[in-house]
Amino acid sequence: MSPDFPIATLDLVIIAGYFLIVFAIGYVVARQTESGDDLFLAGRSLAWGTIGFSLFASNISSTTMIGLAGDAYRMGIAVSNYEWMAGVVLVFIAIFFVPFFIRSELSTIPEYLEKRFDVRSRKYFSGLTIFTSVVIDTAGGIYAGTLVLKTFFPDLIPGLGPELDFYAVCFILALIAGVYTAAGGLAAVVYTDILQAVILLVGSTFIAVITFGQFDFSWAQATAQLPEGHLSLMQPMDSEGLPWLGTLVGVPILGFYYWGLNQYIVQRILGARDLKNARWGAILGGALKLLPLFIMVLPGAFAFTLYPDLSSPDMVFPTLVTELLPVGAVGIVMAGLIAAIMSTIDSTLNSASTLITIDFIKPNRPDLTPEQVGTIGRITTIVLMIFAALWAPQIREFPGLWSYIQSVLSYLVPPVVAIFLLGVFWPRANGAGAFATLTGGHALSILVFLFAQDGLLFEQAPIELHFTIIAGILTALCLGLFVVTSLTLGTPPEPEQVDDLTWANRIIERPEGVAWYKDYRVQSAAVLGLTVAMIIAFW
Repeated sequence: MSPDFPIATLDLVIIAGYFLIVFAIGYVVARQTESGDDLFLAGRSLAWGTIGFSLFASNISSTTMIGLAGDAYRMGIAVSNYEWMAGVVLVFIAIFFVPFFIRSELSTIPEYLEKRFDVRSRKYFSGLTIFTSVVIDTAGGIYAGTLVLKTFFPDLIPGLGPELDFYAVCFILALIAGVYTAAGGLAAVVYTDILQAVILLVGSTFIAVITFGQFDFSWAQATAQLPEGHLSLMQPMDSEGLPWLGTLVGVPILGFYYWGLNQYIVQRILGARDLKNARWGAILGGALKLLPLFIMVLPGAFAFTLYPDLSSPDMVFPTLVTELLPVGAVGIVMAGLIAAIMSTIDSTLNSASTLITIDFIKPNRPDLTPEQVGTIGRITTIVLMIFAALWAPQIREFPGLWSYIQSVLSYLVPPVVAIFLLGVFWPRANGAGAFATLTGGHALSILVFLFAQDGLLFEQAPIELHFTIIAGILTALCLGLFVVTSLTLGTPPEPEQVDDLTWANRIIERPEGVAWYKDYRVQSAAVLGLTVAMIIAFW
């Protein structure tokens, strides 16, 4: 396949067909979307299969496909610890957190903080989530998608020059995803996610098989020239990639925030038709998260042998596509990449719009009709789309897409994780302590960030720890801060105020009237067992 024209006509037809299907789904769903509840939560009608595949598709996005392969190429497969840990975290969330979210009929995750603590914590966390959704998730998806398209079409819009062309492609991607998201809302997002999940799995599996085929399907041959420890999940403490301590104390923290508290992910669970479907969907999503090691991470690691001199780790996955795949297969994989791009952008735009509308606009204008709420949500989506498209090109200044995402979150999420964990499991935690922990914890995070960066306050930073270890330390400090402030500030909450919002005097209930294989406890044990087997195999 010629590098001057890597996309054949058949591939373009496949990609165009994908776009037509997506817009057809968006059009059909948009005609049935009237109220804000339809737009933001799909009318609370989602079944477990839809939830599980949508969780997978929205997470296994262009940022993941590009970022995982790039970090595996650069530092080995330990980056997949973020992936299998998701299964553990989703099981934990399905058992302990989903019941409160569903029974409280939440529209947004910050809404739980108002019910459990006060409106200050809700507004603070909602604002933080909007920021992370737009600046990290949406912009990251647009950047990764632009990087891919520029690889295949270096001069996509002739005459603009490299810089303006990059901005133009960012806007085009944001516009495409923004239009059908604004029209169809969460329903359009999750139903296109089902299609996208299938394409992602097929496309990624195809490129994994082709990559392994370059070594005659010989594990010994594929691993012979890789650096020592490149195929080990647990790395030494001085590892640049992901040290073992970071896997134990930091990755669970980041995973808990992402899968349990991140509106753009949990919104699918909130849209479930009932508690059983919400739990089953979360566990299915956790099971699917065991696949990326084999279909996304290992190909990136093997690419170290095939292409040792790539200019940037983020170019690994696009290079594998252009160099190895035959005509037709490129179209499938490109459709998968575009599906990933759309899935990330549409999901984060919809969730950020939901938070702004439900947590900030609607409380100040309670007389809004459901149709007016939907209109405001659509306008908000378009505004956020423009902002994310403007920010996306700035991500080029970071060493890698995956590092950009995870390092930023490591400083932002510890106070939030602390107040949710203690809020659910410690009834004595109060609103004054929660707000003090959010504000004080982020002040501490900013201070640690300044001390951990070379060239800001110091020529050489005095704190030289991996960002996952920093996330674990900050979370421990925030847990302590929350305990102290809850005991010394404000008053204890009344028992009736927290009875339905905490695990006080509760047990893990046994589901009634379902077959053994539908028991969420059996499903959870299966996911955890497969996870343990995978860790042992690649330790």
